[in-house]
Amino acid sequence: MELTGAQKSYLRGLSHELKPVVQIGHAGLTEGVVRQIDEALETHELIKVKLAKEAPLEPAEAGEPLEKQLTANVAQRIGRILVLYRPRAKEPTIKLPR
Repeated sequence: MELTGAQKSYLRGLSHELKPVVQIGHAGLTEGVVRQIDEALETHELIKVKLAKEAPLEPAEAGEPLEKQLTANVAQRIGRILVLYRPRAKEPTIKLPR
């Protein structure tokens, strides 16, 4: 699902107060990190992921594989932080504007 500009703006507003729940470290996007992000998205729908300075990926490089592997959307990139969104399969709590 592709997000519109208005939807991304809405999600950015919601994510303002969030703290990163997962950190990508020097090992990069390992299977364990992807699993943690998947579980966090299922629980929260909207999360922040931080890339450590020693991470082998840049934020722009990390966003695309995460979108594909997790069927998620990158709502925003702020420095080394990604804001990811994926609605829950059952009973999504975030209602996006149209």
